[in-house]
Amino acid sequence: MKVGFFSPLPPSRSGVADYAAALLADLKRHGQVEAGAKRCDIALYHLGNNALHAGIYRQAMERPGVVVLHDAVLHHFFLGQLSEAAYLNEFAYNYGEWSRGLARDLWHGRAASGSDERYFRYPMLKRIAERSLAVVVHNPAAARAVSEHAPEARVREIPHLAFSPANRPSGVDVIRYRETLGVPAGTLVFAVFGYLRESKRLISVLEAFANLHRQYPQTALLVAGEFVSTDLARAVEPMRSAPGVLRLPFLEERDFQLAAGAADVCINLRHPSAGESSGIAVRLMELGKPVLVTESEEYARVPDGACIRIPAGPSERDSLLQHMVMLTAFGGVAGAVGERAAAHIQQSHRLELVSERYWDVLREARAMILSEHQGGLSTHG
Repeated sequence: MKVGFFSPLPPSRSGVADYAAALLADLKRHGQVEAGAKRCDIALYHLGNNALHAGIYRQAMERPGVVVLHDAVLHHFFLGQLSEAAYLNEFAYNYGEWSRGLARDLWHGRAASGSDERYFRYPMLKRIAERSLAVVVHNPAAARAVSEHAPEARVREIPHLAFSPANRPSGVDVIRYRETLGVPAGTLVFAVFGYLRESKRLISVLEAFANLHRQYPQTALLVAGEFVSTDLARAVEPMRSAPGVLRLPFLEERDFQLAAGAADVCINLRHPSAGESSGIAVRLMELGKPVLVTESEEYARVPDGACIRIPAGPSERDSLLQHMVMLTAFGGVAGAVGERAAAHIQQSHRLELVSERYWDVLREARAMILSEHQGGLSTHG
């Protein structure tokens, strides 16, 4: 069986690209896998909600295979790819002709699509889910979204992979990196990583940290990543130079490893959510770091005590501050949560386990193709 593998890959600045590169290398243990193959027995398509996936989406529709939904909301993808008329038709295909008025309102208000919950409420998954031989998702929220759009779709939940990079920084390297950041010894470092958009809840994080830092000056907040929302960048500008806040741009892999090692606690809130499982959260948990996440169905498989759940909504900032205070005041809590996180990742998210499950899905899909082909020959025989 030859597998065609279709995904953005490094040097694309994308979490999907990093994920795909690790998976591609390990899948080759099981059989023949070729990135961008012109001919293959079964294709594996990685889809997200940005323009990097436009050609892959078109190919997945033209030649059905197994689709991996890294985002279980494709609404923003369609907003960026379609004309108004095509968008209205796609929305109506998903939600019925009666929905065209709503679709028109959403199209004209699309400048706010990054933070308006309505755009996350309509994932627009029906066409790709119906067309694909199987749909791979990483969590129950994404599985439910696919099934709601296409009840007959074959949905397979596979945990987001975790991989240990070669030449991980040593403890000495991490200490030196903290020194280059100007972090004094004994400082508890909270960190936010990744592309910075409204759904990362950065305003809440910065406001909670400002209150924490007044009570506990031996704390720091590292904000590392590229702003993809100019509105958010302007809104947080006054807070970015507040005491204890450290700012870094997009980090290449080696610098990310150093920064992740230098962090004591990761804050990885997401609301509204696109049904994605965070690769950053998985990587930090694998390192034994406690991770604060938005309480949601996306984290339903993570055991209690292996992460810290923060409710979305009006109580978000107060809950975040309370948990940050607890982690600062009681040193053993962070270590205990981190140990349970690392154990969970080791049990469920290891790369070799994940790639085995992918191979099983690909073999199942290939068998379906052969069965349908043989059935067609019998019919015409």
